[in-house]
Formats: sequence, C-alpha cells, structure tokens
Amino acid sequence: MASEELIRACQKGSQKAQGELYTLHYKKMYGVCMYYAKDETEAMDFLQDGFFHLFQKIEKYSFKGSFEGWMRRLFVNLILQSFRSKKMLYPTGIETIESEMFSSENIIDEITTKDLLDIIKELSPQYKLVFNLYAIEGYSHKEISVKLNISEGTSKSNLSRARALLKEKVMKQFPESYRMSSNGR
Repeated sequence: MASEELIRACQKGSQKAQGELYTLHYKKMYGVCMYYAKDETEAMDFLQDGFFHLFQKIEKYSFKGSFEGWMRRLFVNLILQSFRSKKMLYPTGIETIESEMFSSENIIDEITTKDLLDIIKELSPQYKLVFNLYAIEGYSHKEISVKLNISEGTSKSNLSRARALLKEKVMKQFPESYRMSSNGR
C-alpha cells in the first residue's frame, strides 16, 4: 500500500516517488489490465498508459478512501475509454439468454485461475467488458450501462451470453469433470 508521503511526493512531480509507486503497484495493475486485454502486449500497453494517466491525475487524489481502489478505477476507466475510442463496444442484438451457471466442485477443482482468465480472454470485447465489470469489479447493470453507454438490458444480455459462452468453453475444456457433475445431479 502506498504511503501518504509517497503519494504527496508524486503529486509534487517527484520522478523518484513515481518510480517507487510504480514498483509498488505495477504487478497488481498489470493483473487488472490482463482482465481486459486480449494478450500480454495489449495488457502492457494498458499498464503503461494507465501509469502515465495516473501520474497526470494523481493531484486529484484527495486521500479519501483507498488509493488502490482509486487507482484501479482510473485504470479501468482508461481501458474502457480505449475500447470506446476503437468502437469496440456495441450492442450485440442478442436477446437475453437464460443460462444456468455450473456449480460443480469437480470443475472448480480442475480449473485454475489462469485457465479461467484464458477462457475469459476468448470472449468478444463487449462480453468480456460486461463480464469483468459485473463479476470482477462489482458494478451493477445500471452502472455498466452508464459506463459503456448501453442499455441495462444490453448489459444483462451481454452478461448472460458471456456466462453461456464461458460455460460452453469450460465444458469443452474440462468434459470429464462436467460430465461427472451432470450425472451426479
């Protein structure tokens, strides 16, 4: 966690302090970037842009609430802005699909965090963004609709479709575990 003294030094433009802050937080922020990136190169681009933007905006941090939370929101908003500027956010036109999420101890035992992140990366940009914002960042569909400039229904539909696709991909990647859990119902 960054100390108030370190943050204040960054607010005054100290490059040494900026380097220390980067060293303290780059791994965690790289992880955040990987949630949204299609590959490691894009994640590194998000990371570098995020820290550049952070150091431009750090004077706005008011020491109310968690610095890490403030920094994470700044990174996520910058990533969303990048997707908006590339016009990668658009409604899918797919109606809401009722998707029963799997709850299998066998699958949970088999799948690793890396496996799950790799599967999530395969989602289309709009599905991945809605899924990450809802499931990882904890935003409501109303908040997502505002951030992405889509309707709440589109947010719900995209989440439902993302879940269905994730379930399908997990079933393909771990067929034995899924079969065992389905037969046991």
